[in-house]
Amino acid sequence: MYRYDEFDATFVAERVKQFRGQVTRRLAGELAEDEFRPLRLQNGVYLQLHAYMLRIAIPYGELSSKKLRKLAFIARRYDKGFGHFTTRQNIQFNWPELVDVPDILDHLAEVEMHAIQTSGNCIRNVTADHFAGAAADEVADPRPYAEILRQWSSVHPEFSFLPRKFKIAVTGAERDRAAIQTHDIGLHLKKNAAGELGFAVYVGGGQGRTPMVAKKIRDFLPEADLLSYCTAILRVYNLYGRRDNKYKARIKILVMELGEKRFREEVEAEFPRTVHPTAELDSKELERISAYFAPPSFETLPKISGVFEQAKLDNAAFAKWARVNLAPHRVDGYGIVNISLKPAGGIPGDATAEQMRVVADLARRYSFDEVRVSHHQNLVLPHVKRDDVFTIWKVLDANGLATANLGLAGDIIACPGLDYCTLATARSIPVAQAISRRFADLERQHEIGPLKINISGCINACGHHHVGHIGILGLDKKGEEFYQITLGGSSSESASIGTILGPGFAGHEVADAIDTIIKTYLGLRHDGETFLDAYRRLGPKPFKEALYAAPQR
Repeated sequence: MYRYDEFDATFVAERVKQFRGQVTRRLAGELAEDEFRPLRLQNGVYLQLHAYMLRIAIPYGELSSKKLRKLAFIARRYDKGFGHFTTRQNIQFNWPELVDVPDILDHLAEVEMHAIQTSGNCIRNVTADHFAGAAADEVADPRPYAEILRQWSSVHPEFSFLPRKFKIAVTGAERDRAAIQTHDIGLHLKKNAAGELGFAVYVGGGQGRTPMVAKKIRDFLPEADLLSYCTAILRVYNLYGRRDNKYKARIKILVMELGEKRFREEVEAEFPRTVHPTAELDSKELERISAYFAPPSFETLPKISGVFEQAKLDNAAFAKWARVNLAPHRVDGYGIVNISLKPAGGIPGDATAEQMRVVADLARRYSFDEVRVSHHQNLVLPHVKRDDVFTIWKVLDANGLATANLGLAGDIIACPGLDYCTLATARSIPVAQAISRRFADLERQHEIGPLKINISGCINACGHHHVGHIGILGLDKKGEEFYQITLGGSSSESASIGTILGPGFAGHEVADAIDTIIKTYLGLRHDGETFLDAYRRLGPKPFKEALYAAPQR
């Protein structure tokens, strides 16, 4: 795990001091809200429907137990006892008082955390595979590169005032768990035929009003050229990106308007002008950063854990949980524990202060002091002995954290929606809760199999509805909330944008509509066929016919 050096610590402390002065001036009436807005956004402070919201950066989703305990402390002391983990691997506190925000930032600085660049037209929090350094299918650990990109992009003078916000994701496995093709820049760490490390580079992905899957503009970029090539991409964006219309300002629009071929040519033409010694990814610097992410001291353990296998035989609930919530580890005798923040009827991504403290304690004792935040709004213990998994499960179960629904119908992604957000046009949370309760039966969820249901409360798509296998978009229709349904989206390596089925549904009809879609799938699927595979084989027609012939219409 990366540790702040002297520069990092000084920089964060000075930023907190600066913002404290700005808050004091705002509260004294010396700064109007319009003057204060760009200052607070640079420090992750939003003005929501009912209160200010503070978004805290968790670079590439990695936390220590100390950091998670600090977040629990902030939730108890300055919020309403909980925090909300987001699809960008960050955490949001929805109820802080503005006067308290500088104190919160001081507390964060004590554990090497901050809220810088979690908002604004800059390069946002760099995200990565939440299984990084642990996944059995990983080619190389993406975290050192994500950290280098974080350092490079922090208050970068050339890229701090871009046409719009800018998001980068990195993965190091063939299976894309970081959703790189939905990002402005997506980086797939891979090896070429000579065994050298480099990146496939994707540009122009995104959701919102104009959802697009990113285009691959380089099949293999040598790792030494990472910063130079990203600089070239951002310079082209800065030069040609739309600043006259915020709805057309994202780089995805530029890629679309120029065309993939010309955009690639522009980047390749700019690239040689960015290549100089100070821009190259120096091998010594890469080694220095990589040392922070050295593997833990794993024990030599048998591949099969007798303790684990016996616990599954003795406890059916544990066996069901382990089937979907435990992922393979690259080291024999270890596993990756996924902690669902999606209990039946719960709010997706929310965790109480007590639950954060419990997970922090488990991480310290059983997972080399590491916790990860996934972009699916769940938590992960990345390095756990299989001998310890049953003990961990019992603690999770006692604290409402052992829902066995990872990747299933109950593992819903949802934005805060109209309950909190000023941009939202409809509520997301009640719809997510209703669907979650409808599919609360874990036997049924396991029968349905892998399924991603994503819900957004407005066209900005913070709930990633465009890439849900089933996507739900809340819209305002003459003062009433209606929900549009899409099918066939995916954020994986076979990324796709969902297809709108037809007219929207009232909020109380959505759970019934999803039930109809699922029943149609179960009636038409081939043996072992997932929902997404069945949809791609069948297309929208049978689902549309079943849905709009159903009694709720």
